[in-house]
Amino acid sequence: MKNKLKPIVFIEGDRQFYRENKFAQNILLKALSDGITDINELRKLAGLKNAADVYRTLDKMAIRKEYHAALTRGGLDLDYLVNNIKSIIDSADTDGVKLKAVQTLLRSLGLYRYEKQEDTGKGWEEAVIEAIEKKGKPKEITEGEIVEGEFEEKKEVEEGEVKDYEVILPPMPEEEKKKHEEENKLGEELYEK
Repeated sequence: MKNKLKPIVFIEGDRQFYRENKFAQNILLKALSDGITDINELRKLAGLKNAADVYRTLDKMAIRKEYHAALTRGGLDLDYLVNNIKSIIDSADTDGVKLKAVQTLLRSLGLYRYEKQEDTGKGWEEAVIEAIEKKGKPKEITEGEIVEGEFEEKKEVEEGEVKDYEVILPPMPEEEKKKHEEENKLGEELYEK
């Protein structure tokens, strides 16, 4: 008698325990292909909290691989699926059935979701100007230049006058600079091969 195994369910949501984490899986695959086998190093590279998360992610990858192998053994490879959807499109009597088959193909490519975007062609600057005009404030807005240093007011502001200003960029902490450099280095290493 075969062992009855419980199915693994990938639930979308906030709980990372059940979530299908393909990004971490891809990082682990790349690290393993480069010969990195230390669990703590894999955990750091993939951004996982503990070693159990690494093992859980590796289990998900193994189950996914076995699932694809089982589909292929059962004759359900991609050619089979595409050919059957194509035959449905070619032989369907109604346009609704054809449309659903085409939508299935689009979903498989990730092209099925088109959110309606209300693009008015206005940027945030135009929105600010419009809001100021509605409140009856001055209609002239000047741009400031970006400089590093202290804030200096260039002139006094009277009722209805526009003030010049300078934007002060805060210095980036050394820790953040190091993080950015490490992330850039990791990204270059991941996509070298």
